[in-house]
Amino acid sequence: MEALAHHSGATVRTIRAYQDRGLLPKPERRGRANVYRDTHLERLHQIAGLLDRGYTLASIKELLDAWDTGRGLGGVLGLVAEVAGPWSDEEAGRISRAELGERFGGAQDDDAVEEAVKLGVLVRVPDAPEEFLVPSPQELAVAAELHAAGVPLLAITGHLRELRTKVEHIAGRFLDFTTEYVFRQYLDHPPTEEEAAEAASLVRRLRPLAQQAIDVELARAMRTMATRHLRRHLDADAAEAEVKAVEAADAARAVAAEEAVPAAAPDRSLPGFVRLPDRTFRAVEALVGPENVAAFVAAAAEREVQARTMDALVIEPGAGETPG
Repeated sequence: MEALAHHSGATVRTIRAYQDRGLLPKPERRGRANVYRDTHLERLHQIAGLLDRGYTLASIKELLDAWDTGRGLGGVLGLVAEVAGPWSDEEAGRISRAELGERFGGAQDDDAVEEAVKLGVLVRVPDAPEEFLVPSPQELAVAAELHAAGVPLLAITGHLRELRTKVEHIAGRFLDFTTEYVFRQYLDHPPTEEEAAEAASLVRRLRPLAQQAIDVELARAMRTMATRHLRRHLDADAAEAEVKAVEAADAARAVAAEEAVPAAAPDRSLPGFVRLPDRTFRAVEALVGPENVAAFVAAAAEREVQARTMDALVIEPGAGETPG
């Protein structure tokens, strides 16, 4: 058993536990010695691989029992490898702490680095505290671009955490959908060699569909939402400007109408100078600010002149016309 533990990487205690659970066949007895063969070593590697992929010991026991009754192992392991293997062609990278700082404009934000490690964007390298593995260089590149555009690092990691929650929900719904209509026939019993191979082939065919569907729908949603977002902001600015102009004109007319004292006659000593009642001046100043009073009064006067001109054109026939 000590030799088996040495070659497998498992502890003696773990091997005994597997034997007690029936996961590992009993050794061959030779006199007073227990002899373990390559089949025991292979079984330990199979158990370790299934545990790494998230299987429980109870589910592993069911699979192993089914396989030991005569069903082949290759097809099922092929299915497991197809599901648990990489779902993209992206290759992991490696980056030093100094290079990471350069990628993010010299930022040395330890809190952001810790958040990235928690999210798995960065993976610490044992015995190399200044180096990280990068499972997805594309994801890190997106973060660097967002930071260069002005997004704080902690805001980026917070957004990624929220995004992952929503994407995992979408992935779960896609798996529920395909399980119900495609894979249920393989899951209500331990699959045979042929069934496992057929299911693995289906996984290979359907796996890219999720990514393609997300790409198309994300592009559609981004275009729709970005256009709506831009229009809302532009329309809001235009509407706000229009409302302010109308309110200012109405307020000025109301103040002028309520003014009991007639406005003083224009001071002809200064060309273009008109004295406004103090009350009117204060009302306009409150609406547009002291620096814009003159421009506002000029615009309001021009607007009134144009309105009167339009009224005259509508009421009186134009030149060359015969009154009706």
